[in-house]
Amino acid sequence: MFILRSVIYLFAVAVVAQLISLEGYQSGSVAEYSEHSLTEHLQDMMSFLSCLLFLYVARKDAQLNIASTLLAALLAMMFVRESDSLLDHYVFDGAWQALVGLIFVCVIVFLWGRFSSIYASLKAYSQQSSFGTFLAGFVAILAFSRLMGRASFWQAVMGDSYMRIVKNIVEEGIETLGYTLIVSVRQTTHFNLSQTP
Repeated sequence: MFILRSVIYLFAVAVVAQLISLEGYQSGSVAEYSEHSLTEHLQDMMSFLSCLLFLYVARKDAQLNIASTLLAALLAMMFVRESDSLLDHYVFDGAWQALVGLIFVCVIVFLWGRFSSIYASLKAYSQQSSFGTFLAGFVAILAFSRLMGRASFWQAVMGDSYMRIVKNIVEEGIETLGYTLIVSVRQTTHFNLSQTP
């Protein structure tokens, strides 16, 4: 079974890498990897799907209910943040901040009276086999992609040949890999839960 899962993960990552490179192949030197690129849409799709899968696990497993709900809310906030330009354009400027605030308030209401159970639920999730992969994806999105996407670093490396597109490809590519890891661990946890008696 582990060989099949390895092949599936390898294939999934290869497909994601190919999808990221499509804009570069199609647009060449004018590719932007902006908010409206396929890469950004992949991130939106994977963050939204991960949020839904966490909510599904929250309903299925009482022990992971709080942890899964918190992580679903976190991914919902990340989805809203990834969609900031669309919300600013079609709703109002600063709409994403308002939506993130609303999600945060909903989480506080959900947790009201359950604060003592948060640690136990998060600890139970940290003991799942998928936790390490989730954490790797999360760190890749929030830390590694930002550090590798610093304009000052790419300007130092490229000097006068600096091209913002290279920075964008690296940063957005790492973020997409992080979301790929997160969406894949949700499937793993789902299968683990479905096998429990």
